[in-house]
Amino acid sequence: MSDYRETRNGGQKKLARIKEPDRKAKRKSRLTGKQKILLSVAIVLAVVLAVTLAYRAVFVKPELSQKDPVSFVEEIDYGDGIRPRSDGERKSKDYYTVLVMGRDTGGGGNTDTMMLASYDVTNQKLTVMNIPRDTMVNVSWDIKRINSVYNFYGGGDKGVQKVYQEVSQLVGFEPDYQVIVEWDAVGKLVDAIGGVYFDVPRNVNYDDPCQNLSIHIDKGYQLLDGEQAMGVIRYRHDNNMKYGYANGDLGRIQTQQAFLKAVIQQLLQVKNVGKISEFAKIFEENVETDLSVQNLFWFGKSAIMGGLTMDNVEFVTMPNTPKSCYSRVYHNYQSYVVPNATELLELVNDKLSPFVETFKLSDLDIMSVNSDGSVSSSTGHVEDSKAAFAPVIPSNTSTEPVEEENGETEPGETDIDPETGLPATPEDGQTATDPPVTDPSVTDPATTPATDGTGGTADGTTDPSATTPAAGETGGDSSATAPGTQTTTPDDSVIVPPEVTTAPDAAAGT
Repeated sequence: MSDYRETRNGGQKKLARIKEPDRKAKRKSRLTGKQKILLSVAIVLAVVLAVTLAYRAVFVKPELSQKDPVSFVEEIDYGDGIRPRSDGERKSKDYYTVLVMGRDTGGGGNTDTMMLASYDVTNQKLTVMNIPRDTMVNVSWDIKRINSVYNFYGGGDKGVQKVYQEVSQLVGFEPDYQVIVEWDAVGKLVDAIGGVYFDVPRNVNYDDPCQNLSIHIDKGYQLLDGEQAMGVIRYRHDNNMKYGYANGDLGRIQTQQAFLKAVIQQLLQVKNVGKISEFAKIFEENVETDLSVQNLFWFGKSAIMGGLTMDNVEFVTMPNTPKSCYSRVYHNYQSYVVPNATELLELVNDKLSPFVETFKLSDLDIMSVNSDGSVSSSTGHVEDSKAAFAPVIPSNTSTEPVEEENGETEPGETDIDPETGLPATPEDGQTATDPPVTDPSVTDPATTPATDGTGGTADGTTDPSATTPAAGETGGDSSATAPGTQTTTPDDSVIVPPEVTTAPDAAAGT
């Protein structure tokens, strides 16, 4: 470009040069192409590592190999009873068993809900067995319902330990972990997931000012909030006991199982993974367990991400038969359910036990009521030596079985002292240590020494297992008389317990 231009008169005029701004030379990068790639990879790895560490902090797999057989304050003393299996080859790498106990502090604190969960994480199969609260177990005191065990030992760690012991002996193996859930947690969990759709099987109406309960829900498919859900799963009958489940507590168990299926189905939705912090707070406030919250989240993550479907979730009730048994303390018949031995053994081997080794009947402590009113165990050992003999019963005793209430007293009953297992208000001038009152015209073989053919006696001076049936001799509903029990025909002042073939009347309230 020229620095001059022509003027009108033909002259030239010099133009001023316009300086262009200096352009700085572009600085060359100190990183080569390969170095840039490596840096990018490093950043990605750092992010992945951070996410992984956070993930591991939230989801922690329970380590079975590092768990003690019993994680309570003291080791369980099984005494003369059978010691359940606590180790062995597992059916799969990640196969866990958990004892779940539901505690209702508003209803007396008994563990009325007991479930044994068996979760095969490797093959994504979950089986949950409900153990009815009236299940007869092998204990040393008179009233042998399993739901009394927790309070009998004063609750707390000791109570949990003893419930764990009874369940372990019942099924033949020690569950890997224990979870105690306050009932309030169920309602809070339901609210946290936005309610649960459920087909309520019947109209539910119950009021109890003492427990601050007012339950009024119509039957039918509906969205239940936490408070309504609590009402449905706690209900057994109306206030006047006229309306309720025909089969009492077993009917409530069926409703609870159906409801828990609905809750699990809702929880398995991926959207609930984002509610971890809310779930954690509920667990911390309402759950006591030897599992960490991170362990519980690992189970949840394994179910959601592992593909657990409702087709592989099975709820069952312990196979059972209703029975009645005479109480030396209350002087009346008490209702129980006793396990059906063969069916329970099959359920344990096929779906509950985590171990490859097959159990035998003698490995399970299954109680049965004999035709003469005595009780037997499949192990051949009865903790309550007096109960191994036919009871002596006054002829005017009602044969109508009595069921237990949650902290309430049935007609003809007195409250149980959790320290002794005897009536808190003794009858007929008895003290807590006095023997139960019986018809003086009848000799009670449980308190009178009887020769057992070996030189021993039945007054507690010899091992009571020597006078009880050997394993497999009586089975679940045996009518055979146990060796060492009374074999003479009672006189007219003694009656034999009735055989109960149907479920008792509707069980007591919530």
